[in-house]
Amino acid sequence: MKSVSEVDSLAEGAHAGQVDKIGVPYIEHVRAVAAGLTPFGDGLVMAGLLHDIVEDTDWTAEKLLAAGIPPRVVEIVEAVTNQPGMAYEEKIRRITADSSATLVKISDNAHNSRPDRAAQLLPDKRERLAAKYRTARATLWPAASRADVEAIVRIVNPALLAELDEVFGPSSAPAGGSA
Repeated sequence: MKSVSEVDSLAEGAHAGQVDKIGVPYIEHVRAVAAGLTPFGDGLVMAGLLHDIVEDTDWTAEKLLAAGIPPRVVEIVEAVTNQPGMAYEEKIRRITADSSATLVKISDNAHNSRPDRAAQLLPDKRERLAAKYRTARATLWPAASRADVEAIVRIVNPALLAELDEVFGPSSAPAGGSA
């Protein structure tokens, strides 16, 4: 079985030469997504590192399995991979059927929604993507626990913390507080 550092090296090689929408080496995005998943263990960190590998490189699920990637990690990667002809909204709904894939996509969405990254996009693209990601959060976040969403966004994009009450309602009172 591969270690997280081996999976990181695999992802780095697979995404070599690729850049994201703002011209940053793509590996930085997958590492940021993986960082948001550290509270959930190595399997989800691996899935975060590999979440775009099937979609954006010549790697396949079969190649990942042959390379020693744990089958559950590959399942999660497949769950978050775009399917030809599937609308984005349908993809998001499909992802929520798998709780681990949901967490990976929440971390991906949080990183893609960072204000410092969005600020580098042209205004029309920034507005279009902000609406797309906000709509996705409306489906993704209720499919996870508030605590899990909060753990991810605290790491990846603290600016989203303000949205937690909108989706989940106000935080409950601490234990022992009045009801």
